Amino acid sequence: MLSQMGSISTTLLDEAQSIFSDLGYTVSAAGAELRAERKWRVVYVTTSDPGETPDRGDLRCFVTREDRAASLCEELLTRAPEYDWAVMGLTDSGAYQVHHPSMSEGFPT
Repeated sequence: MLSQMGSISTTLLDEAQSIFSDLGYTVSAAGAELRAERKWRVVYVTTSDPGETPDRGDLRCFVTREDRAASLCEELLTRAPEYDWAVMGLTDSGAYQVHHPSMSEGFPT
């Protein structure tokens, strides 16, 4: 199922770039990812499979479609990466919801 993320990654990254820019971040390309900076915070934004994602940075945001967000969060909880992370679930209408590990008790199993 993770391979689906790659097939639409350009669109997702474009949407994420717009969202992070609107939130006041300075966004730049960082290879196949985005680097979003604001004040002291640097967030790496990606649509990649968590297992294929570099471990650089302390903060990482995985961008996917909203119907995939809960299962991606559960996968990340299982993997327990060494960085803080969140999942941004995007809808077709351009809305988004941010899922964070502290919200894991609300995810369906």
